[in-house]
Amino acid sequence: MQDEFARCVNPEKYVYGKYASTIGKVNPNEGGSSLEHRMREMMRLNLEWFMQTLLDRKDRMSMYNGLEVRVPFCDYRIVEYLYTVPWEFKDYMGREKGLLRKAMESYLPEEVLWRKKSPYPKTHNPNYTAAVSANLREVIANPTAPLLRIVKKSEIEKLLSADTQTQWYGQLMTNPQIIAYLLQINYWLEKYKIMII
Repeated sequence: MQDEFARCVNPEKYVYGKYASTIGKVNPNEGGSSLEHRMREMMRLNLEWFMQTLLDRKDRMSMYNGLEVRVPFCDYRIVEYLYTVPWEFKDYMGREKGLLRKAMESYLPEEVLWRKKSPYPKTHNPNYTAAVSANLREVIANPTAPLLRIVKKSEIEKLLSADTQTQWYGQLMTNPQIIAYLLQINYWLEKYKIMII
C-alpha cells in the first residue's frame, strides 16, 4: 500500500474488527469450556466467511461442467442443530466429522468411512501463474498504471518473486489468485476511470 493510504487506512485493524465482530456473535455463556467456546467461534467464522466462498466455487465448477451438485449437509436445520452439539461429539474418536462417521457405520464401507478428509482438489497450473504474473509485470512497467497509485511497485515485485505461495491468511488466496486480484483492481480503476482523492 502506498504511504499516503497507509496513513488513512489500517487494513489490519479493519480485518481484526470484522473478525472480532463475527466471533462476538457467539454467546459467551454457550458451552462450558474455553475449547468449546473457541470451536463455536470457529464454526461462526466458517459459516459467515468461508462457506459462501466454497458454495460459490461449487456452483461455478459444477455448472460450468453441466452438473447439478447438492450439498445436503448445508441444510440450515442441520447446521443449527450441529451448532449446539458439544465439540467432544463432533470430534468423536479424535477425527474430524467423527459423529457423522459413526452415524454412517451401517451404510458405508470401512475404507470410505474412516479415510482421511480431502478438500476440493486443487490443480495449480504453472501456465496460469506464468500468464497472470506476466500480465502484472506488464501493468507495473507502466508508471501511470492506476494500481501503482494505491500499491507500492516494490511490494508487487516482492509478490511476483516470492518463494512461498500461501500468504498469512491461508490457502483460499495463494499468490496466483492475489496476482489476478491486483490485475482486476487495475482493470476496474482504468476502465471506469476511478479517481482516488
